[in-house]
Amino acid sequence: MANSSEENSKHEVFICFRGEDTRNTFTSHLNAALKRLDIRTYIDYDLRRGEEIPERLLRAIKDAKLSVIVFSESFAASKWCLDEVVNILECKKRSNQIIVPVFYRVNPSAVRNQIGSYGEAFGKHEQRFETDKVRKWRNALTEAANHSGWECSLNKVEYEIVEGIARDVMEKLNHVYVGDLDQQIRKFEQLAQLQDQYYNDIPNLENLEIYQSTVKRITQLKMERSIRLLRLTPDMLSYVGNYTSR
Repeated sequence: MANSSEENSKHEVFICFRGEDTRNTFTSHLNAALKRLDIRTYIDYDLRRGEEIPERLLRAIKDAKLSVIVFSESFAASKWCLDEVVNILECKKRSNQIIVPVFYRVNPSAVRNQIGSYGEAFGKHEQRFETDKVRKWRNALTEAANHSGWECSLNKVEYEIVEGIARDVMEKLNHVYVGDLDQQIRKFEQLAQLQDQYYNDIPNLENLEIYQSTVKRITQLKMERSIRLLRLTPDMLSYVGNYTSR
């Protein structure tokens, strides 16, 4: 399932999922983890109506750099989910869109070979839809399930899986996370402002040194942020000088 979590913001990731299976659990947790890493997502929490996918969802798939497909127990029962997978694969062929499949409490072979609940769903589809359409859905599931992905089973810690997927998506998008450093920098800048005011009220050497120490810490954090963004290797750090924040 998939509408923008931030309609006016250009998204990078499209999340395809079966709402009744994971809307309020796994998918919402994954979306939150991606946002914590400053990754913009497109996710539709609206209940689906009608037979055809709305144009806004087709456009959202096309605009994404990467699509996460959350395969779950009743995923194949949704015509919309199947059509989304078909469109995602078309975007992969046309624009090299990255695909990250997630097998949420479902075996990858069930998706790949359409057996179990997937086989049951396709048995019903074959009675309702044209042979060519059903064949296209089958081929799309097989192709998507053959991509390297993530398995989330009952015997695995879901939090760890979600965090792992979010980090994997970040790396595949070639992102570098600096949100933790930005947060520290903001806090120290606020502290420095207070210390500067305090020094102006009570101008002595001790207060000046405390303020200068905070300013130095801010400079170190900003340098660390720049180094992280530049992805400098250890042998390159010698050219930076004494940047360390420790």
